[in-house]
Order: sequence, then structure tokens, then C-alpha cells
Amino acid sequence: MIRILPVATPVAAILAALLAAPSYAAESKEESCKYQGQVMAAVQQARMDRVRQEKVEQTILADNPDWPKQYSKAIPQLTAHVYSLKRRDLRKVDLGATFEEQCLENWDQIQAMKKQLQSN
Repeated sequence: MIRILPVATPVAAILAALLAAPSYAAESKEESCKYQGQVMAAVQQARMDRVRQEKVEQTILADNPDWPKQYSKAIPQLTAHVYSLKRRDLRKVDLGATFEEQCLENWDQIQAMKKQLQSN
């Protein structure tokens, strides 16, 4: 069963972001989940810094993030979700760490969903 982030996370938003983030054979699940967590943390930080929602992707990418370029595909989905949350609630949680942990815990299920989507 996929666990949900502690801040009223719609399952669809999380699944869309996880499925948008690629996983490559050369990357371990630890690496992939780490990068996904970094993307989530960057979006959360943009929200905390009061970056306008329509400028989040541009702002994050302008900082030349450390993750591989393909992980940036998840920014729009994550932005929509994070910006639906109140900033006061975001101060209480590290979404990047939580997202990374959930990715690791649900890795096999996520990979199975990706395979199923690719075969359709």
C-alpha cells in the first residue's frame, strides 16, 4: 500500500510526480528517490520563499539543481500540489525527506505501475 505524505496529499498528485520522474537502470532506487526528494524540497522551498506559482519551474532551474535534468519533469505536478497547501503547514514538515522515504518504501509498486503504463 502506498503511504501518503502527512500534509493532506492527494494520491493522484504524488503518483503523477513519481511516475513522471524517470528511473534509469544505471541509477539505484536510492539515487532516484534522493533526486525525487530534492525536487520536492526545491518546490517546497520556492513556496516558502513566496515564489509565484507560475515562476517556480523557471526559478528552480535557474539555480542549476544537482539532480539529473530529467527529474525536472516532475516540477509542474509537485508545484500544483505544494502550492495548494498553506505555508504555515509546510513549515512543520520536510516534504523532500518524506517524499524520498515514501519513494523508497513504495519503489516496487511504483516500478510495476510504470511498466503497466508503458505496456498500455
